[in-house]
Amino acid sequence: MFGKVIDELIDSLRCLPGVGPKSAQRMALHLLERDRKSASRLANAIANAAEKIGRCELCRIFSETKECEICGNHRREQRQLCVVETPADLFAIEQSGSYRGRYFVLLGHLSPIDGIGPAEIGIDQLLQRLSDEDIEELILATNLTVEGEATAHFIGERALALGVQVSRIAHGVPLGGELEYVDGSTLLHAFSSRKRL
Repeated sequence: MFGKVIDELIDSLRCLPGVGPKSAQRMALHLLERDRKSASRLANAIANAAEKIGRCELCRIFSETKECEICGNHRREQRQLCVVETPADLFAIEQSGSYRGRYFVLLGHLSPIDGIGPAEIGIDQLLQRLSDEDIEELILATNLTVEGEATAHFIGERALALGVQVSRIAHGVPLGGELEYVDGSTLLHAFSSRKRL
């Protein structure tokens, strides 16, 4: 519609989550019409990141070096390992400031229907770490979906067989949540994982 180059830019912007055709068109036109300097900066930053960012050899998070800052920080609790599905999950936990151990990022969850098994999400690498390192507690922080629960169960069984203590993050009614607005499955989890005061 606008020409090959602009159409390619609009189509490229659509790869971002939540960006449809209209949003991509607005972004492209804004960058070209009002902010070409930022457009060039954005293009350079994306190209630079695509070229220089890899994955940490230990936890598999995005990193510019072979070992990320978290894995290289010896002040963190070395005997705790938290398993998450995505880098976004790791960032959310880090922003909460509630955890001071190390991580392992699966980069997905088990989904046999989609052909995603243990090898595709690095479970062999995780189990090797549990064998090689002195890990006392494995914290399973996979998402509370059917696939996330299945992944946690699969990993948990294998970790227990290696003699590692396994825990699952708590789930249930959110702080400030009103019971009348909480769905039934969340309430079921809240009651089943209740603890004594």
